[in-house]
Amino acid sequence: MRKLLLAAAFAFPLCGTAMAQDTVKIGYIDPLSGGGASVGEVGLKTYQFLADELNAKGGILGKKVEIVPLDNKTNPQESLIQAQKAIDSGVRYLTQGNGSSVGIALEEFVAKYNDRNPGKEVLYFNYAAVDPVMTNDKCTFSHFRWDANSDIKMAALTNYIKTTPSIKKVYLINQDYSFGESVRTAARAMLKEKRPDIEIVGDEKHPLLKITDFAPYIAKIKASGADSVITGNWGQDIALLLKASADAGLKVNWYTYYAGGTGGPTAIKQAGLNHQVFQIAEGVANIPHESSQAFEKALRAKYEFGLFYPRAVNEMRMFAAAAEKAKSLDPVKVAQALEGMEFEVFNGGKGFMRKDDHQFFQPMYIASFGDRTDKEPFDEEKTGWGWRVAAKIDTAQTVLPTTCKMERPK
Repeated sequence: MRKLLLAAAFAFPLCGTAMAQDTVKIGYIDPLSGGGASVGEVGLKTYQFLADELNAKGGILGKKVEIVPLDNKTNPQESLIQAQKAIDSGVRYLTQGNGSSVGIALEEFVAKYNDRNPGKEVLYFNYAAVDPVMTNDKCTFSHFRWDANSDIKMAALTNYIKTTPSIKKVYLINQDYSFGESVRTAARAMLKEKRPDIEIVGDEKHPLLKITDFAPYIAKIKASGADSVITGNWGQDIALLLKASADAGLKVNWYTYYAGGTGGPTAIKQAGLNHQVFQIAEGVANIPHESSQAFEKALRAKYEFGLFYPRAVNEMRMFAAAAEKAKSLDPVKVAQALEGMEFEVFNGGKGFMRKDDHQFFQPMYIASFGDRTDKEPFDEEKTGWGWRVAAKIDTAQTVLPTTCKMERPK
């Protein structure tokens, strides 16, 4: 009996190791509780859906893809605890998106970890943390970003605003942390350059994911006489801001990064802002593209939401393509395969991962939310309204210079 127990004790760890070697684990570090949970849960389910898609095709290099959920509560320090926990369990790929303060902390943590642990490197795949500094002065070899940074998005928005002479008075409202600061700074500089006649009648910052009633902020916007609002708010901060706008009957145009997030479409419909809320993104559901619309139908058949993150699709599919190209799941080899990679993006068209700074470039779209035509099959949140493309920006027109001076493994 003692011999059998000893044999079993040794067998279980060996079995666990074998299972780990047959699985590609991706640590998903995002808010699954607290103010950011609404977007974190959607992201988790999206990544699990994408893992299922890859597994149905044989996984990555024949290995099953598993998403490991790790709740960071939108807190940088908690994110590092979760990252270390994931690494200790054998995870060598991390993905995160919500909160540039978290993203910057993870980027620095992973780079330092890799310096201290040669041969056990980890990669950080960023799908939504868009502070420009992450692919400029703080760039690292182990970080790849699939979302357009906030400067790229603001350049597209202000180019659109430049061609809209009815915009005369703009109010800026953003979250009080690094990303919100980058949005307001870029908006001021780019509006001054492209539309110096526009008056900025307000420039507000508020705590991140802490405000439950935006009525006082909406009152200020109303009193300012603004005809348009520019905001980078995400998560509950955009949904509750738009809800307060609906409650107050504020009728202005909104130029946003993330109005399509959970609760945003419902608030837009309640406010009656028919095609007055615009969003800059790498894609929306109603782009006439056969394969992406088929994906939308499949995702919506399983969940109560559509695709918020076309960039997550690009990330996961490019990860698989890079591993196939490298014929390896070694993170350094995968990173080298990703550098400079060109890729057919989710909504159609060519994108590429710039080697200089690991920023992905892709076609971008400005879309408005409102009533639909027969050519726009998808609504959002059962409102009956959906997204309509107002402008497309080709990949080449999204490219901005970088100050990155990247150190690569020898």
